[in-house]
Amino acid sequence: MTSEIGPVPGDDQSQGAPGRPARSRGPADDRRPSQRDDHAPSAGWGAARSVGRVLLKTREPIRGPREMLKMNHENSGFDCPGCAWPDDRHGLHLDLCENGIKHTTWEMTPKRVEREFFARHTVTELNSWTDFALEDQGRLTEPMSYDPATDRYVPISWDAAFELVGSTLRGLDSPDEAAFYTSGRLSNEATFLYQLWVREFGTNNLPDCSNMCHEASGRALQAAIGTGKGTCSIDDWDAADLIWVMGVNAASNAPRMLTSLAEAYRRGAKVVHVNPLIEAGARRTIIPHEFLAMATFRATPTGTMSVQPRIGGDMALVRGVAKAVLEAAETDPDVLDQEFLRAYTADFVQYRDLVTAADWAELVHQSGVDEATMRAMAQDYIAADRTVIAWCLGVTQQEHAVDAIREIVNLLLLRGNIGREGAGPSPVRGHSNVQGNRTCGINHRPTEDFLTRLDQVCDIKSPRAYGLDTVHVIPAMREGRVRVFVSLGGNFVLAAPDTTYTFAALRNTELTVQVSTKLNRSHLVHGRRALILPCLGRTERDVQAAGPQGITVEDAMSEVHLSFGNRPPAAPELRSECAILAGMAQATLPESKTPWASYVDDYDRIRDTMAQVLPGFEDFNRRVREHLGFRIAQPARERIFLTSTGKAEFHTAELPDVLPVPGQLMLQTMRSHDQWNTTIYSDNDRYRGVKNLRTLLFMSRADMTELGLGEFELIDITSHARDGSTRSVYGYRAVAYDIPTGSVAGYMPELNALCAVGDYSEQSDQPLSKHVPVTVCKAAAG
Repeated sequence: MTSEIGPVPGDDQSQGAPGRPARSRGPADDRRPSQRDDHAPSAGWGAARSVGRVLLKTREPIRGPREMLKMNHENSGFDCPGCAWPDDRHGLHLDLCENGIKHTTWEMTPKRVEREFFARHTVTELNSWTDFALEDQGRLTEPMSYDPATDRYVPISWDAAFELVGSTLRGLDSPDEAAFYTSGRLSNEATFLYQLWVREFGTNNLPDCSNMCHEASGRALQAAIGTGKGTCSIDDWDAADLIWVMGVNAASNAPRMLTSLAEAYRRGAKVVHVNPLIEAGARRTIIPHEFLAMATFRATPTGTMSVQPRIGGDMALVRGVAKAVLEAAETDPDVLDQEFLRAYTADFVQYRDLVTAADWAELVHQSGVDEATMRAMAQDYIAADRTVIAWCLGVTQQEHAVDAIREIVNLLLLRGNIGREGAGPSPVRGHSNVQGNRTCGINHRPTEDFLTRLDQVCDIKSPRAYGLDTVHVIPAMREGRVRVFVSLGGNFVLAAPDTTYTFAALRNTELTVQVSTKLNRSHLVHGRRALILPCLGRTERDVQAAGPQGITVEDAMSEVHLSFGNRPPAAPELRSECAILAGMAQATLPESKTPWASYVDDYDRIRDTMAQVLPGFEDFNRRVREHLGFRIAQPARERIFLTSTGKAEFHTAELPDVLPVPGQLMLQTMRSHDQWNTTIYSDNDRYRGVKNLRTLLFMSRADMTELGLGEFELIDITSHARDGSTRSVYGYRAVAYDIPTGSVAGYMPELNALCAVGDYSEQSDQPLSKHVPVTVCKAAAG
């Protein structure tokens, strides 16, 4: 059967129609698509030229570079609103990257979306625009409310907007009829206020972007070592003898990682990239702040080995390496850290027996990697005294992601690579404060310890029942069980799976509220009533009653530091995230004892409360103002494992069958290089050699030959959900790439349309964006 909900006119450009090329969500300027083998170094002059074009296009050739010099600078500048890679700790004055500059200048644009713009354009008309065109209109300037009579957004005062939110929430039959989403852009202080408002209101419906990205990492690490975070610091990366980078396109997703990889290569460390696609960040780089290298075009390798498992084959690959390590230990017991295993781990014998019994042929079949390669990886692992294993969404967005990540931890435990310098698990978080969001309370499954402290300190009574996460809130809206949807940042309708279904779900709500900096698709796919509440950007000054305010963020390695905007606000009506949240909270909870106004006057007061609630934030205001801020304590780093056994626990999951059925291929979605999350800067992907094309499918030449497909030939792609339903996109183009046979890849958010909302991991509840069975055929005639 087919998907129950058909496409909505104006919304489905990227899904295409039979017989016609699909339309990109990027600029879509109809130039001829092309691809070339581009093995130029990552970063370097390619990045410099790209940045120059961005600065000229945004008309910021002078102020832009001046602001960039303040990015990621301790206690004097703003934290990059892009990725969560840690800031340099050694005084680097150009600790930035191409994508960080793009992300920041996109926010700094001089363009404005004012009331006159909305007066000229209906929502129906705007829905026909590309997503690039929507965001390219510039910064939002004042609160707007949807008028169904005219199909337009019209101005509304802040007080009236807050009262609309408050009265609608108070009128619900239950607090659980509302859901409160956040992206990773929210500061720690705003995060704390957000969850405090929501829990005082009476629900734990706090879906967030982690539900779609690293939920599997948190659950796996919590079960294995008693913490939902990695144990590594950036200093560990600098001391490691071996670094594995799994499912990460470093050059695009965490470009500042390239510095660590290049430095590791120079000191003689091994760097192994594990990814179905050979990415630019796995080859070589020219670091922009190394001026001599830039002047002489001298590149440094960023990898010593690339391994290409099939999509979903990571667990089998890691188990194969573990099997080779255990076989080596049969003749040399010192291959294993016997003392660590005895003192700090549980269930080693059971794990050893499971792996010993594993069949090499099956490991090769499931991973798509030959035995010799797995044994070579094992030899590197045995030879290294200190190993870091990092991973990102290429690992987490799979059905068996929790098992795969626990297998990574199993491998680290064999040689005691947890709780010492230069070693450990290191998930690569995406958005700049997504880890801080979870630390500071955005969690639909809060612990009793957290809620008890929150209630005692803030004098509220938090609900105890678990709330809805992302994949469960979407059908709840579609079925009318959730009637209000509030979103702090992000572009939910394009980030979420099953685009057509998600659109229909949002349109079935009574009220949607979007707190945003720029116009995006989520403002146009809304409830019967809708609000757009514009907020300050990370680069802008936040002045409250007590004076200029700084906010804090937590990076991917648990470092917390201050961020101060330097630019004047884009418009006088803009308010900070904290002020908007407090306004909505006061309107919702008129009898609340929480000092909302006082918190907004001086963010130090928020931090003082956080210091009493959050473990590791004691003496918050003083410590965050110290040089480089502070690192949240990680008990597992000290080999204190807060598990049921008090030890790091080996996991003994059976090896899953991850191969698609005959005739199907396995799809993973991903970002292009010229994209950040759902924001698309162009239709190019420099590091994969693609120009003027986003509606594509990367395929092996063998698969293209078998299907009779030529380069750039139009194809239709159909996904096959667990419930038997199918979803299709039409008029995409086949593009040959170095990827294992049976595996294909294409861009999100366009291909989110193929990810069924009901197809999520039973282990993590994450959408299976990197584990989608599809069939591919030549495009049908129109």
